[in-house]
Amino acid sequence: MGIKLKITIMNFLQFFIWGAWLITIGGYWFQNRQWTGTEFGVIFSTMGIASLFMPAIAGIIADRWINAEKLLGIFHIAGAAVLFMLPKVNDPTTFFWVMLLNMIFYMPTISLAITVAYSALNGANLNVVKHYPPIRVFGTIGFIVAMWTVSLLKFETSAMQFYVASGASLVLGLFSFTLPKCAVHKGGESKTFVDSLGLKAFTLFKNSKMAMFFIFSMLLGASLQLTNAYGDTFLHDFAKVPAYKDLLTIEYPAIIMSISQMSETLFILAIPFFLLRFGIKKVMLISMVAWVLRFALFGFGNPAEALWMIILSNIIYGMAFDFFNISGSLFVETQTDSSIRASAQGVFMMMTNGFGAILGSWSSGLMIDHYFKDAAGNFEWQGIWLTFAAYSLVVAILFAVLFRHKHHLNEVAVLKH
Repeated sequence: MGIKLKITIMNFLQFFIWGAWLITIGGYWFQNRQWTGTEFGVIFSTMGIASLFMPAIAGIIADRWINAEKLLGIFHIAGAAVLFMLPKVNDPTTFFWVMLLNMIFYMPTISLAITVAYSALNGANLNVVKHYPPIRVFGTIGFIVAMWTVSLLKFETSAMQFYVASGASLVLGLFSFTLPKCAVHKGGESKTFVDSLGLKAFTLFKNSKMAMFFIFSMLLGASLQLTNAYGDTFLHDFAKVPAYKDLLTIEYPAIIMSISQMSETLFILAIPFFLLRFGIKKVMLISMVAWVLRFALFGFGNPAEALWMIILSNIIYGMAFDFFNISGSLFVETQTDSSIRASAQGVFMMMTNGFGAILGSWSSGLMIDHYFKDAAGNFEWQGIWLTFAAYSLVVAILFAVLFRHKHHLNEVAVLKH
């Protein structure tokens, strides 16, 4: 089996695991368990808490002690066991701790999978910017297949979604041990204390441009958390309106939401063109404007006469996500040495899915419970989405003013090995 095919399968399964429950857990939480929005915000913050330390720690381990592909396999096998136990939990507090353990195993695998892919492509003398996005498309396809599987089998509000994810995690865990070897970097004879502990990637914050990049990565990570947490629940809630309850959009909301991932497949393929031509600042600014439109269209959309707004919002999501998340990881790759490849990707993950996720989940849960619920406890969705849109607009304006980076046409044309 060729290197590119192995990396493709890895990406498919990596995001199939996440797609099996990430978008539909809101339906399980509110329709099956009927726990509160504040509790849900705390549950969704587990990926943020885990990302505060696990991707960075895993990156250090992968750079210095255990091959990244082996660490990927260990984490996925452990995650499979935890996901299998999750449906047996019957109270929100215990659910929090079990989900946190799952996230401790899963979140570092995102950056580890990127590290494995970049290492393999560089080892084969292939240009990462050119060859990685078409491979990464299959991660999005995996996410879509998982969402459709869960939706068509009517597992959206069922615990079965976690069993589907568990099975996929076990398969990927075993498959990971067949992936191309990622060599560790022991370092030379002369090492500083920071080098000895494997913390060199954190010195990137001493560079003002990289520090600013990571700060805005955190703020964009909050936007991503908001759409993951509430998108599916938003569509489910229309079932309470008699005029909408029998629409296919309401019966299979995960399929409608999967348009977002379908859109990703197109925008991923466009990344090399945009990144090479316009540079990271303009690409990320485009992403921020896309987040504003994503939320605003949700705010005015509905499953009937304004269904086009929901569909357009999902299409725009592809640009919002890809031009930030994937372009960001490629930018980090171009700005760092191969000896800290895994650690640097771990820091990027820490800022987006760590601090950003916590910012988005905790603040949104509290805000919604205090300001955007009516007397009967129903969500006031238009106010919620327009508030999110306003937040994204402020972030975009600040980024345009504060992030200073001069793009050179060939800056990401050839990556360091």
